[in-house]
Amino acid sequence: MDDIQKNDEQKSEINGENNELNKCQKERDEYLDGWKRAKADLINYKKDEMKRFEMMAKFSQEAIIKDLITVLDSFDLALAALEKEGKVEKGIYLIRAQLEDILKQNGLERVIISTGQPFDPSLQEAIVSVDSDKPSGAIVEEVERGYLLHGKLVRPARVKISK
Repeated sequence: MDDIQKNDEQKSEINGENNELNKCQKERDEYLDGWKRAKADLINYKKDEMKRFEMMAKFSQEAIIKDLITVLDSFDLALAALEKEGKVEKGIYLIRAQLEDILKQNGLERVIISTGQPFDPSLQEAIVSVDSDKPSGAIVEEVERGYLLHGKLVRPARVKISK
């Protein structure tokens, strides 16, 4: 009987150890999976933050660029008035070109408008409808230039459209 009893005790001890080993392996797998998920979450968080910082850097100048667009508009009005009087000098054109180049280097681009093209509300703002020989909804005149900053509309082009 002793041998059978010892054998049963050994089997139960081995089963207990196997159960403990299986339990430890399950815990290990759970911790490893949790660690892998946490690591993936951290990597995704870092990527999202980098994108957010890039966007912040790209558009951090938006307010000052909008203000400079207004200055550019005033410059154009002054140039038009001086052209009427025939008092425009070459240096004024150079200064305006420099200002425009600086804005372009910082991601500003003009919304290109041509008369006769169909009205696009995603880039343009209709300020008035006028009678015209153009088809209905076509652009008759650009009243104020529109601008994009890194592809984002910062000011729509203001246009007159045909009725």
